[in-house]
Amino acid sequence: MTLSTASIQTSDAKTALIQGLVAIHGAGERGRIERGVAQVAACWRDDDGTTAELAQFCTERFVAEGSQLTRLLARLEGALEQIEGHLYEMRRTLRRHSDLAGDEFADIDDMLATFDPAPDLSEQMYRQKLGFVALLNFPRETLAAMLAHGATWNDESWARIRIAQTFTARLPKELADESRRVSHACQQWVAAFHIPVGTLVDSTGSRWFEQDRALLTHWIVREEIKGQYNNPTGVTRQRALAGVLARAIDGGIPKNVMDRTNTSDWNAAANTLGGAAVRDETMGLARYERWLEQFALARKYDGHYPEYPTAIARKFELAREMSESSVEALLVALLDHPVREELAAFLRKRLGRDLEPFDIYFDDIAESRPASELNAAVHAMFPDEKAFERALPQVLRGLGFSAADADFLGSRIRVEIAKGSGHAMRPYLTEYSAWLRTGRLKDELGWDGFDTAMHELGHNLEQLCSTFFAPRPSLRGVPNTACTEAFAFLYQSLGKRVLGIEPDGGSQRAFAIDTVQTMLAAAQIAGPSLLELYVWRWLYANPAASAAALRTEVLAIADRIWGRFYARDFGNDPSRLLAAYQHMIAHPLYLADYTLGHVMSHQIRSFMRDKDIAAETKRITSIGQVTPELWMQRAVGSGVSIDSLARDTREALTLLTR
Repeated sequence: MTLSTASIQTSDAKTALIQGLVAIHGAGERGRIERGVAQVAACWRDDDGTTAELAQFCTERFVAEGSQLTRLLARLEGALEQIEGHLYEMRRTLRRHSDLAGDEFADIDDMLATFDPAPDLSEQMYRQKLGFVALLNFPRETLAAMLAHGATWNDESWARIRIAQTFTARLPKELADESRRVSHACQQWVAAFHIPVGTLVDSTGSRWFEQDRALLTHWIVREEIKGQYNNPTGVTRQRALAGVLARAIDGGIPKNVMDRTNTSDWNAAANTLGGAAVRDETMGLARYERWLEQFALARKYDGHYPEYPTAIARKFELAREMSESSVEALLVALLDHPVREELAAFLRKRLGRDLEPFDIYFDDIAESRPASELNAAVHAMFPDEKAFERALPQVLRGLGFSAADADFLGSRIRVEIAKGSGHAMRPYLTEYSAWLRTGRLKDELGWDGFDTAMHELGHNLEQLCSTFFAPRPSLRGVPNTACTEAFAFLYQSLGKRVLGIEPDGGSQRAFAIDTVQTMLAAAQIAGPSLLELYVWRWLYANPAASAAALRTEVLAIADRIWGRFYARDFGNDPSRLLAAYQHMIAHPLYLADYTLGHVMSHQIRSFMRDKDIAAETKRITSIGQVTPELWMQRAVGSGVSIDSLARDTREALTLLTR
């Protein structure tokens, strides 16, 4: 049982404790004493000790300002680095084979991936009093305080806050166990959701995929749509692929398609097999059942976070450190911006036809080469993922890194092939390397694998720089995942430069093309970001909702968002493409980080014009874990905003339409 903060506030014991500590340490410490005692009392339970034992602990463990407090900070910082770092590296290694394609060991890989060598770490931190020492002596600031005062704090002040923030909820072992199980199961469900397309036909009745081909949903289906823009018959294929996404979204994929027993032509858009409406069993509500599993898990966490009582609050205020209202306002402002109408006119002229819903995925306005040529360009430099890994120091030299930095960073990245989508994993301790995971074609890396690898390389560079060059261990990393996505998108945009196939027209035209592509990508993902937020709000308002009700609401929200922000330019969307993203199942409430990442990436890229990209990458990623708003102010001189992206898009359209 947690002792009631309200009762402690009025208790004679607490008053006596505070007065006693003030008598020992002086009136100048009253504020720290009152706060520290309150933070300890809020987490102290009956089985931690009596009220007298709480008072004894505070009396013995409070440290006044000065050299001893600086020593305490260093001690805790070093201890937590080792505890969390080695556990992180163990967990990272334990899930390795579960993440990678090839060499699968059925069931064993999943068992290892969900094994936790310290499942009750959170509780042990409190039971062995380490958490109470931190909370007694260091402040656990609110987001409002960090936004209001963070700019005036030095690195030591931020380190104190980050140490205290390590100790939030006391999570029971059983909840940690369930979290690993549910999260891993949902992620594996998504990673395994490859839709066989060997029998897929377009509206002309043509099949074009190899018989054994399967596409990971949503990622590779989307990439196949994007890859058809230079194909003379591409538009009919794009409509068919949009139909594949529609069936993934509404659960209408026939099970005999998924298990590869179907031999009839599958028209996904109409959902027919051999010309007849699908009557066999379909995937149904499986996707929404997984979504509800994530929601049910989130609700079990809610009671342990009285300050952040919903998954939404924890994601925005605790993890992202940006308010829900400010992020929503940014997403809406981006989608409402008048420059999007100009952008749609540019796309219609570029494509030579009216826009269709799947054109929200079109973002490579410089593309003039078919996929075969892009694959050949990649193959000439990087035949496979290990060739890319070996070449990384040289790749970084070509992007402007010094020989020393290129060798240092490039030699600390391991490249492997993921079972599902590409991803990057940071090292927590400096003796370990970063991991870069991408996809590949059957016999080569290919353009899609290389493009993904460049995105993940941006993550890796952030991860390595923010680990090795941060001001101090407790400030390693960047404020949130949007910040690392900013560098992922930045380096992904440099892929063609690495291959030596940048568009003609010099740096001004290259910047204009990148700006338009960034705006297209940001506007495309902003809709799904809003959809996910609105769905989670609806779930909290309807906690007993069934999977069928959830599916109905997701489709309805997709229609509403599409009607407000996309229908004017792209027409009606019967596929509900805004609901396609599988992150919503595997990584709840993550999507907004992509939108923020695009916006912040452009702010950084715009700031870096005529500057040394490599040097600025190292400087910015070494700022440390302050709030994203302050991080951006220190990085580029202004907070997170769509202003530079919108302004530069308008200027870019003027340049590109001359």
